[in-house]
Amino acid sequence: MPRVPAHLRECALGRLQGGMRTADVARAKHGHVCTVRRLRQHYRETGWTADRPRSGRPRITTPAQDRYIRTSPLRERYRMATTTARVTPGTHNPSISAQTVRNGLREARLRACRPVVRQVLTSPMGTNPPSLDQTGLAKSVLH
Repeated sequence: MPRVPAHLRECALGRLQGGMRTADVARAKHGHVCTVRRLRQHYRETGWTADRPRSGRPRITTPAQDRYIRTSPLRERYRMATTTARVTPGTHNPSISAQTVRNGLREARLRACRPVVRQVLTSPMGTNPPSLDQTGLAKSVLH
């Protein structure tokens, strides 16, 4: 669920303290009425408008690595996620997975290039190409 930016929280709280109704503040692009109501209640209880700390897995990449992951497909359009993961610089965490790169690109609404997978054609008798007769046509395997 997206968070309300800090400047909008402060603006909404200022409007509430100025005497505006909750519905009018919500209508002024500050979210739903229940969001504004919760913001006012949170400010009354704690005295501040910042988000409550949330539990969650810590990020494995640094902000510099995130920036590199976001800009690499823009610089090289056909670079795969595995290549980006292998060459992403970093001293804190030198190796990241290709899935981490794909997740970072998804956050930025980008995509990595996917490798082309083609079927390898082989002859029925093994890896040798079929032999040709004098007319240039392939000889039948079963005659």
